[in-house]
Amino acid sequence: MFIAIIGTRGSGCSTVEEFLISSQGFTSIRLDLPDELRDYPSSSFDYQRNVEKDHSVNNAAKHLSFLTFDATPLPSPSPISDENLAETNETVSSITFRDPTEVLDYVTRNWRSNFVTTDLKTREVIEMFIKRPFFMLLSFDGPLLERYRRSNSSISLQAFVAEDDQQRFGKRGSSLNGMADLVNVRVVNDFASVPALYAHIESLDLFNPLHLRPNWDMYFMTLASLASQRSNCMKRRVGAILVRDKRIVSTGYNGTPRGVRNCNEGGCIRCNSGSEAIGDNEECVCLHAEENALLEAGRDRVGKGTLYCNTCPCLKCTIKIIQTGVECVVYNLSYKVDTASAKLFAEAGVKLRRFDPAQHRLSTFPPDGNYDTSTIDMTSDDESSMTG
Repeated sequence: MFIAIIGTRGSGCSTVEEFLISSQGFTSIRLDLPDELRDYPSSSFDYQRNVEKDHSVNNAAKHLSFLTFDATPLPSPSPISDENLAETNETVSSITFRDPTEVLDYVTRNWRSNFVTTDLKTREVIEMFIKRPFFMLLSFDGPLLERYRRSNSSISLQAFVAEDDQQRFGKRGSSLNGMADLVNVRVVNDFASVPALYAHIESLDLFNPLHLRPNWDMYFMTLASLASQRSNCMKRRVGAILVRDKRIVSTGYNGTPRGVRNCNEGGCIRCNSGSEAIGDNEECVCLHAEENALLEAGRDRVGKGTLYCNTCPCLKCTIKIIQTGVECVVYNLSYKVDTASAKLFAEAGVKLRRFDPAQHRLSTFPPDGNYDTSTIDMTSDDESSMTG
């Protein structure tokens, strides 16, 4: 694993780096940066100015592809080689490199070891590493006044705020705001003590592979949520993914039937009324996401499948799900008829599970009629059988 830490001044970046080195056995990766740039986490710096031009160009080209995992030796002189590291028979706490391409080559060839750095400063550089499946980007922040007190800075508060603005919103390629979409784990350090911060870092379980690679439930539920974005129903957006043997059979989202005006264009009077009770003559004409997924697949392809839906199925869909032979339903958001649907699923022997992506947990409706949810670890279900 290779962890890069970015964050605002006084938010605890270097403190957490030291913790990972001293308590978790990580090796520090350092870049040969000027001292004035090492103090500012989001400063812009041209790493290539300190290395030979042909060396930097060749290495940059070699690492453009995520699929490049060759073990080409580092250009001479190498800061440290695998052979020399093995011969020392000592724990190396810090390794210094001349530029990011050397770091990328080294950590790729030694990806089973654990490394940490606070020296990746720009989006361009971080994007070189984000393609690797063992790379994690941690972002730290905290209350501004608390960070000012922690920094023990001789500069005024006004100057500190100006510096903070520059770090957050300065040059896009090196601003924290410009790198926000690359972050895997965010930490707000408002803890009263360093031990409390350490305890929080341990609770994050950074070695958990779910931080970098979703398990099947998270993967399919994310796709269901993505499918819901295609919906133009005026009441709610719902997406569904029908899965069989961990392979997607079909997808669906709610909306009016094919050839009928879209719901948001007035195709469904009931959905556009803003009221549930408008008379028996105005039934909803929208197909639900689950219905569309089932219709798209057909019964022969549905049997013994799992249906992922970002919202718990209503009774109308529950009946059809049971009838088509679905064995398991996984949902995220609750709906007004959750209990009624759960009872019907239980009677028909269909397993119903709630998945909460934010908590990385699963809740299960047991088939014994007791519908109080109990949490179980989501990796305990069938993670061992993952093949993709």
